[in-house]
Amino acid sequence: MYNRTKTIHIALFALPILIFINISCILKFNKPHFCTENPKATLSIALRSGTYADVISKCLRDFEMKYDIRCDVAEFSEDALHKVVTEDKAGSYDLCMVDGSWMAEFTSKRILANLTDLGYELDEDIIPATKKICYSDGALYLAPYYGNVSVLLVNKLMAKEAGFAMEEIDSIEDIQKICDFQKKRHNLGFMTRGDTENNIVVDFLPILLAHGGWVVDENNSPTIDTPEFKSAMETYMALMKTGRTAKKDDLIAAIANKSAAFAIGWPGWYTPTRNSHMDYTAFSGKTTKDGERHNASIYGIWTIGIPRFSRNKEHAKKLLEYLMDKEIQKSTIPFGGVPCRYSCLLDEETLHKFPQYKAVCEALEGGVYRPIMEEWPKFYTILGSEMKSILNGEETISMGLYQAQRKLESAMMK
Repeated sequence: MYNRTKTIHIALFALPILIFINISCILKFNKPHFCTENPKATLSIALRSGTYADVISKCLRDFEMKYDIRCDVAEFSEDALHKVVTEDKAGSYDLCMVDGSWMAEFTSKRILANLTDLGYELDEDIIPATKKICYSDGALYLAPYYGNVSVLLVNKLMAKEAGFAMEEIDSIEDIQKICDFQKKRHNLGFMTRGDTENNIVVDFLPILLAHGGWVVDENNSPTIDTPEFKSAMETYMALMKTGRTAKKDDLIAAIANKSAAFAIGWPGWYTPTRNSHMDYTAFSGKTTKDGERHNASIYGIWTIGIPRFSRNKEHAKKLLEYLMDKEIQKSTIPFGGVPCRYSCLLDEETLHKFPQYKAVCEALEGGVYRPIMEEWPKFYTILGSEMKSILNGEETISMGLYQAQRKLESAMMK
C-alpha cells in the first residue's frame, strides 16, 4: 500500500512537469507566422543555432507580412547543419546557412544553387575580402551574412593596470607584457581553447599569421614543419604560460570578471557595452611594435545560400535579397547581428551604441579564410592532435611539427 501511494504521489508530482515540457516543445517548434492562411509559398530554412539563427528569425515576421511567404525555421548545431544540408536530395530546405570552410566540399558535390544564374549578385557595400569564399569559377553561390571573425578579447582594466590603453595594444609583444604583469599579480594572462582539435588549431592561427606563416601553400600542400610555424608555437606557448586552457563560456567569464586579461574570441560570443570591462579589438598581426603587419584575423563567417534541390528557388532568392538588404542588416545589430557591410558597421548611430563594430570592420577587412579544401576536417584533426601533444609537453616543438608534416602529407595523398 505504501509503495502504491508513493507511486501515485510521484506520478502526480511529475505530471505538471511533463505538461510543461510538452508545452515548451510546442511553443518552440510551432512559432507564429504573419502571412495569410493561404501563403504564396512556404520556405523551409536550415540555420546554425544560437545568435546566428536568432538574428535571422527576428527579420522573418516583416518578410512574411510583406511578401505573404511563410518561413519555417529549423535550427541545428554546426555538425548537424552540415549533415542535413549535404544529405538533402529531396529539396527539404530552400535556404541554408553555410560555414565558409565547407565551400570546397559544397562546390565539388554541387550542393548549392548558382545565384548568378538566378540573377543575384553582391553589391559594393559588402567588405571585399568577405566575398572571396562565395564564388566558384566566376559564379556566385553564397552571400556573406554574419561577419564572425576572430578578435582579441581584452579586459580593459587589466590592460590599464599594466600601463596600456586599448588603442595602444599593437603587437604580440604588448600582449605578452600585459600578461606577464598580471601573472606576477597572481591573475591569469592569456586564455586559450583546447577542448577540441579544431579549437586548438583555429585559436592558434592568428599567432601563426602574425609570424608570416600558414598551414598550406598555394597548392594546399602542408607547410607545418617551417621556421615560421616553430616561432609561432614558441610565442603561443609563452603566452599560454601566463594563463590556462578553458571552454568558451569559462573563458568569457574569466575575462569579463577580471580574472584573465586576453583571449582570441569572436563577436558572436559577446557584445560589450560602453560600461563593460571586457571589450575586443582587431588583432594587429604584428609580433613587435616595429614588426611587419600581417592579415591575421580568421574568418568564421556564416554565409547563406540556396540548396540546389530547392523547389522554391525564386521565393528563396527573394528571402535572400531581403536578408542581405543593408537596412534589414542594420536592424539586426541591436540583437547581435554582425553584417559584412561598411554602411552598417561604420554607421555613426551604430558606433555610438556599439563602438566595438569599428574593430569588427577592421578585422573583417584583413580577414583570412581557412584553407578551401574538402580535407580540412581531416587536416585540422591531425594537426590539432600533434599540437596538443606539443602543448602538453609530450613532444618537442620540432618533433611534433615534423610528425604533423609527415602525417598530413600522407593523408593528403590518399
